[in-house]
Amino acid sequence: MAHEERAQREERTRQADTVLALKRPPVRQSVMIRSSRPHTFDTFLRTLGTWWPVTPFSSGRERVRAVTFERRVGGRIYETWQDGTEVDWGEVLAWEPPARFVMSWTMTPAPTEIELTFTELGPELTRVAVEHRGWERLTQEQFERDCALPGGYLGGSYEQGWALILGHFAVAAGGRA
Repeated sequence: MAHEERAQREERTRQADTVLALKRPPVRQSVMIRSSRPHTFDTFLRTLGTWWPVTPFSSGRERVRAVTFERRVGGRIYETWQDGTEVDWGEVLAWEPPARFVMSWTMTPAPTEIELTFTELGPELTRVAVEHRGWERLTQEQFERDCALPGGYLGGSYEQGWALILGHFAVAAGGRA
């Protein structure tokens, strides 16, 4: 009997985890760029520190002097402040240039995951898509808290944030398609 009760408890826990995950779907955004896929991918990483809106999407905001992306699995993504302080944004988890990369994102209250894909739609047309996932790792309080923009996840601030970030990138990469 004890074995059966434990199995039932485990099944209820698994179902509860599944329901929680479904309530927190990934944030997805995309933008079309008038640029080849290799150029778009390279521009995203090489110029990250110049186009990324560090205010409000960083720890240091106006103190940030550089953003570094180490191009390899296990590489760090971090900001460097004017005084030399380094603050990690995450770590490269998958590296497949010029098609995609996946990174952990430690700027949320609990680490989440970001995947960027670069899809060639034509010789000078690339779709850049972001999927920000892993929201089930946050507690309910963390989940409801504001991010850099007001409203938190439930209020759409992460969708708005990624739309703004990709818009800045589109300008840096040669314009929206």
